[in-house]
Amino acid sequence: MIRSLYTAATGMNAQDLNVSVIANNLANVNTIGFKRSRPEFQDLLYQNLRLVGTLSPNGQQVPTGAQLGLGTKTAAIQKIFIQGDFSQTQNPLDIAIQGKGFFQIAQSDGTIGYSRAGAFKLDNTGQLVTSDGLVLEPAITIPTDALDISIDSQGSVSVTQPGATAPTVVGTIQLATFQNEAGLQATGFNLFRETDASGTATVGNPQSDDRGSTQQGFIELSNVSVVEELVNLISAQRAYEVNSRTVQTADEMLQIANNMKR
Repeated sequence: MIRSLYTAATGMNAQDLNVSVIANNLANVNTIGFKRSRPEFQDLLYQNLRLVGTLSPNGQQVPTGAQLGLGTKTAAIQKIFIQGDFSQTQNPLDIAIQGKGFFQIAQSDGTIGYSRAGAFKLDNTGQLVTSDGLVLEPAITIPTDALDISIDSQGSVSVTQPGATAPTVVGTIQLATFQNEAGLQATGFNLFRETDASGTATVGNPQSDDRGSTQQGFIELSNVSVVEELVNLISAQRAYEVNSRTVQTADEMLQIANNMKR
């Protein structure tokens, strides 16, 4: 019964973490470019009460054995990089990636972060930056006299200037892809960091190799499904309740054993 108390406690801890992941997903349901997380669990070690394949007293081989599980643990919290829905904004600096790829963002410490959030702005020098002022890499500067900004599906950024008969190309947006996107480390602020698990970033123009295309005037919304998360929340709540009931039952059995009289 003491064993069942600890086993049920692992189940309660697992569901507590499950609810925390669901809460973060729901909190970011309106976060541009957010990718939802999914917790994954593993069963713990087993106590072998009777080994599989041992011989019974009559010399016959035991077909099943007896193993007693000791609970569950968290194996991973995985980011699900499914494409989110698009929302048309008609803002020329809003860019969505249709398909694979990440924007490259120069961080203040000199490293490169990776993001799916394409709600860019202009800083006081005309460079494309994020909401936190971090510069898009490679840097693209829009002239102060630009009348119109055009970004095609291959990432080419062109501007129309007074007196010009044709648009001028001022830069090209490049996208980074990874062998294992799930291996990226989320650092907050809509950014991911490269890790050994993700592999090294492969950089190139949109629509080259397996990279997606850039869509001007759109933003990619969060891929969180509110209905799915609410269903998961109900399931986690019930699982937590059942595990807590197991703790209560084990406690009542211990109480009965303690109250036994000879």
